Amino acid sequence: MSLSVISALLYALATFLLARGVRADSPGRHWLWAAIPAIALHAAVHWQGWQFTGTTDLHFFAALSLVGLGMATLTVAGTATGTARALGVVVFPLAAVMLLAYGVYGHTIRPEPLRWQLLMHAWLALLSYATLSLAAVLAIFLWAQERALRRRDFHAWLRALPPLTELETLLFRTITVGFVLLTGTLLTGALYVENLLAQHIVHHTVLSILSWLAFGALLLGRWRRGWRGALAVRWTLTAMALLALALFGSKYVLELVLGRTG
Repeated sequence: MSLSVISALLYALATFLLARGVRADSPGRHWLWAAIPAIALHAAVHWQGWQFTGTTDLHFFAALSLVGLGMATLTVAGTATGTARALGVVVFPLAAVMLLAYGVYGHTIRPEPLRWQLLMHAWLALLSYATLSLAAVLAIFLWAQERALRRRDFHAWLRALPPLTELETLLFRTITVGFVLLTGTLLTGALYVENLLAQHIVHHTVLSILSWLAFGALLLGRWRRGWRGALAVRWTLTAMALLALALFGSKYVLELVLGRTG
């Protein structure tokens, strides 16, 4: 059995243990015994791929899987103490699906390895995407929690989430970290990425900047006007949609439709 399948099964086990704990209102930490090995094996799959290709594999499915790995790692690091523990119920299945897609598609060998400056740019991009993806999940949780409270529809999963104000604070902290990482991504891209037109990534750059502006406007609105609730959720999901189109929309078209891997 391949490492990808074993990791996916462990992700599924961690999800089951978390979901059962949420329903019983006593999640404990036993789910970590499945989540941590799943993450370790997930990372090992990519390490094997890099050993096979001789360079960092960042094609569409590899990048997608790395984002899933980042989301799962951040989830374990941030929720092992119980804060927003329901996050893993969403993140772990996503990470498993992304990893299996990478395992099915296989490795892609680049014509030449990336320079370290471009690798730094790529890693910042993936880390910012993973962080802001978690923010998008938190925004959906915030919307669902507010909706349930308005309807006085108190489900067990509400007890797995922090209080509304704490969840909102966690959302904006996550967005702030992701915004800083996205800023670093854009700066390194401006410094080290050459020949935007030749590489057909102008649309990627424009969408990334629009996403950065949207996240920046949200943080400014939070600071100056106290934006919160449904307004914050809409801005977060809109900015995340732009970022998803920037990174994976462009990679999908260039690599899977047009067949460009260089």
